[in-house]
Amino acid sequence: MLPVERQKKIMDLLKIKKVLKLSELTEKLEISIETLRRDLNLLDKQGKIEKIYGGVKMVETAFGESEMSERMAGHIEEKRKIGQVCSEFINDGDCIFIDSGSTTFQIANYIKNKKNITVITNSIPVISELLNSDIEIIIIGGKVRHSEQSVVAYDYIFNFSELNIVKAFICAGGITIEKGISDYNLEEAITRKKIIELAKEIYVTADSTKFGKDVTVSITQLDKVDYIITDHNLDKSWVNGFEKTNTNLIISE
Repeated sequence: MLPVERQKKIMDLLKIKKVLKLSELTEKLEISIETLRRDLNLLDKQGKIEKIYGGVKMVETAFGESEMSERMAGHIEEKRKIGQVCSEFINDGDCIFIDSGSTTFQIANYIKNKKNITVITNSIPVISELLNSDIEIIIIGGKVRHSEQSVVAYDYIFNFSELNIVKAFICAGGITIEKGISDYNLEEAITRKKIIELAKEIYVTADSTKFGKDVTVSITQLDKVDYIITDHNLDKSWVNGFEKTNTNLIISE
């Protein structure tokens, strides 16, 4: 394994478990402690990790939200499988909303051959992905968030009340049973709140690292969410917790 591949693997492991012991890393990567220390020294200089006694921890970006470019590259296989599962809920003729986010982006890859689909979105990557397909695209107007590659909407620019959304696929920065769905940015949260009010069915797509987090801005309680679709790395204890709610938890294989 090349150094750059090892370092990417270290970062992927830290995205799942924020703090790791050196012994855990040497075992998972099957490398010597000397090789590991060289990789960690480089990641530390790049500001990606912080070395602590006996281990390392991930350095969070401002407000705990990583950049879109970083999220697009992280947990890619898990997100692809989530996107594929989401596509199975989308039927020919549906009018759907696809949120901005690295997980919802994957849905676009799996719906290009569906017929008479209308996609309403605020995601610039989703628009780019679907631009050469036959899918009708409606872009929510508003201010562009450069870091998120998204458009956040305002009532005076876009008339939400005229939308007829059958299914909405929403992102989340955090999910807890007690507090529901939350995210980091207020403007993104406002857009999601409005879409949730309008759509007939709400699907939250989130990889397993988002569970157990209650981040900056509350979006909605679980009673407004029909489905949460996540990956197989989710701790099994969450399955029992969701059995006590009306939200269907779907785990991709």
